[in-house]
Amino acid sequence: MLINPVKRALQSGQASVGTWLSLGSITAARFMARAGFAWLTVDLEHSLVDWETATHMFATIADAGSIALARVPANRHDHIKRVLDNGAHGVVVPMVNTRAEAEHAVAACLYPPRGNRSVGGSVHALNFQASANDYYAKANDEILIVLQCEHIRAVEDADAIFSVPGIDAIFVGPNDLAASMRSKDGRPPSVDATKKAHDQILAACKRCKVPTGIHCFSADEANQRIAEGWQFIAIGSELKMMLSGAALEVDKLGGAKKELAKY
Repeated sequence: MLINPVKRALQSGQASVGTWLSLGSITAARFMARAGFAWLTVDLEHSLVDWETATHMFATIADAGSIALARVPANRHDHIKRVLDNGAHGVVVPMVNTRAEAEHAVAACLYPPRGNRSVGGSVHALNFQASANDYYAKANDEILIVLQCEHIRAVEDADAIFSVPGIDAIFVGPNDLAASMRSKDGRPPSVDATKKAHDQILAACKRCKVPTGIHCFSADEANQRIAEGWQFIAIGSELKMMLSGAALEVDKLGGAKKELAKY
């Protein structure tokens, strides 16, 4: 049975850095799994990825020796069960705003008596390099459970949510969190207000002894976050990296860039 290295790194206080896969490309996942990230999250919440494609992406990532996570579309038992039964090494659950929602998410990830995940599936054991019996016996100890804090309500009730047993990391979605903090006339929160919310989350996680994570825009920002004590770090996505790389090359064209515009 595969010992989940990301789960172990977080438990030991180390940082773990990965990225998001949003294109639904099995080929892109194959290359990204060899790029050196500790984990890759297949995004089923905000992408066109369907269940069959996600299953092949999990397998591609696992076969390359990397860790495949899945952000489910919503905090639902059937979504969580389905990605785990199809081979994800862990789950990222969006928009967890109450303790009850956190308990629901954790329970869905774990077999009885620790949770209420139902027994079934086939390919999950393959991705953990295990027999089915070994998987059922040990999966509870290796599945990575990450809950997203991406609404100001969750920040306000952070201690109650983050202290739920079984959580491996709390992950901040900066865009949704900022959106939930807009004023009544739609103005975004100030830089200071945003930083205060992030600091509150980090402090609450430290009190609850659970690793904290956040989505970053660059490696420089990731290094800064790690220095501040954040552990579970995502840098952009494969789409963002592709577009950023293309933009850099196009910007270097100078006058030739104007010629390209003619075609």
